[in-house]
Amino acid sequence: MSLTAGIVGLPNVGKSTLFNAITKKHILAENYPFATIDPNVGVVTVPDKRIDNLKEMYNPQRTIPTAYEFTDIAGLVKGASNGEGLGNKFLSHIRETDAICEVIRCFENGKIIHVDGNVDPIRDIETINLELTIADLDIVNNRLEKVSKKARTSKDKKDLLETEALEKAKTALENNIPLRLVDYTEEEKQILKSYSFLTIKPIIYLANISEEEISKDDNNYVQLVREYARKEKAPVVKLCAKLEEELSELDESEKKEMLEALNIESSGLDQLIEATYDLLGLATYFTVGKDEVRAWTFKKGMNAKKCAGIIHTDFEKGFIKAEVISYDDLVKYGNELKVKENGKARLEGKDYLMQDGDICHFRFNV
Repeated sequence: MSLTAGIVGLPNVGKSTLFNAITKKHILAENYPFATIDPNVGVVTVPDKRIDNLKEMYNPQRTIPTAYEFTDIAGLVKGASNGEGLGNKFLSHIRETDAICEVIRCFENGKIIHVDGNVDPIRDIETINLELTIADLDIVNNRLEKVSKKARTSKDKKDLLETEALEKAKTALENNIPLRLVDYTEEEKQILKSYSFLTIKPIIYLANISEEEISKDDNNYVQLVREYARKEKAPVVKLCAKLEEELSELDESEKKEMLEALNIESSGLDQLIEATYDLLGLATYFTVGKDEVRAWTFKKGMNAKKCAGIIHTDFEKGFIKAEVISYDDLVKYGNELKVKENGKARLEGKDYLMQDGDICHFRFNV
């Protein structure tokens, strides 16, 4: 399933440098606002040792890890919701993403210009979040004016419910509360889904630090970001975009060696990918064989029939059963035959809720 996370931030906060690391491409990352105009999209593989182990066990012709897209959105500025700095175009690109990764500058460097003159992470966060809020409020007001009139005359249940949901959204936005923090009913969530509101999307704050501070405790800027994010119940990933770009040029053994030298367990990029994957409520199941070992992304709570449809719509239409073993059992017993001999293989129906680490073979007939 195609899922995307949008990387946003003010100009010169390290956003494009981070994107370089993510895609191992070298897009324009100059010391000027709006150096990146059109969005850049890169496919990112999710780090998962399980697929490496499955590759060793099955020795397939090809191995395909699970992946999703990161979109680098050109630098936002104050007034973006009113079209400043090509803002409307950039905001439209964010609407197409499933989650927002907001890069915050948490380092001093006199050689790199800050668009507002000095480093202030909370001001930067509030600048971007305000623009997202204003953009959402504009949509709410426009739609509310139309649907409320219709609801008053028609008394249609759906129109009344939409009016109520939009009124709730308007109150929140006018009080500078992002829509992701509003308590909606399931019906209201379905109504609002079609609007692709920016502030309803889950968010991760990326605290970008200097190379000199990689092995140190949080600096004052990072502490401020964590405190702000805590109020929103949003995750924070501390990383150095410049280091991540350097690491992306190394092979796995060199990368591991460099991280060990810096006394770091995992790169900031790996932490970001895992955090985004978790934030979106995603999990992984596997299909295995001599031809291919592949990881598939699914939303937690999806049943076996829906998960089969991720591979192909015919699998979902003609679903019969899912043959399922768990990754942990496969590792424990060594091969599929021994898993079956120990009674750990299962035949599940369409309503079975897929679990992270399930290894599946789908039976279907169309």
